[in-house]
Amino acid sequence: MKYTLLACLQLVTLCAKADDKGNHREFRAVDTAIAPAVNIPAADTILPAIRQTFRQDAQAKPIPVYRTSMVSLAIPTVLLTYGAFSLFNPAVRSLDQTTKNEVHEDHANFHTTIDNYLMYAPGLAVYALNAVGIKGKHNLKERSILLGMSVLMMKGSVDGLKALTNRQRPDGTQYNSFPSGHTATAFMGAQFMWEEYHEVSPWYGVAGYAAATATGVMRIYNNRHWFSDVVAGAGLGILSTKAAYWLYPKVQKVFNGRSSSSTILMPTYDSQWKSVGLSLVVTK
Repeated sequence: MKYTLLACLQLVTLCAKADDKGNHREFRAVDTAIAPAVNIPAADTILPAIRQTFRQDAQAKPIPVYRTSMVSLAIPTVLLTYGAFSLFNPAVRSLDQTTKNEVHEDHANFHTTIDNYLMYAPGLAVYALNAVGIKGKHNLKERSILLGMSVLMMKGSVDGLKALTNRQRPDGTQYNSFPSGHTATAFMGAQFMWEEYHEVSPWYGVAGYAAATATGVMRIYNNRHWFSDVVAGAGLGILSTKAAYWLYPKVQKVFNGRSSSSTILMPTYDSQWKSVGLSLVVTK
């Protein structure tokens, strides 16, 4: 069990490294630090400084062209495919059951709710870093749209697969186990953090992946998901963010190239019907 989880963490780390190679970038010596030096303002100037940071962050910047490598796409695809195989492959299902038995034998009374909050940490960290002056790749508006698109694709895929597969959870409570939504959310945020900050330092992305992996592990230890649920959720979360980053510049280019209007693609949520969608906002 321990070796399997370590292998999964190594896989997503390789995915991050492969993605960076796809952009033909090299890490400089300064990149080995987890964060660049930041001058912390005095207590009475922290809030004004944060407001000024957000004002500067909201300024328009050119939308970067998104490039990725086949290897960085292959790894999350393999994770998702592995999870799909568990739906009909006895060998994969056997590993699910073995993993559950080993965890339950050693940690029968384990229970935590940390995973309910930790899954949001990587995505929220992106906004926290920008708030204290450590700038990511996109400004506030662009990264919010990108995150919204990622959530839209991830949530739609997770809910659709849960309804389609109707797999029972390992604790026997519900029939919506596959894939793990918590894990998909966490890895979506981790990939979001990687996309925004790997040019500043790769360790930001590694920290995000570590938090996402911990979320997945806790879902297994809480007896809420099978191992294959978590693996599939990780792949789905990564692919959702990568799809959003690939799609957004193309959509903006198509609409902005047709007129002098400013066009923004925004995610929407209907609380009455519990549905998500996209809206097109055009300003002159």
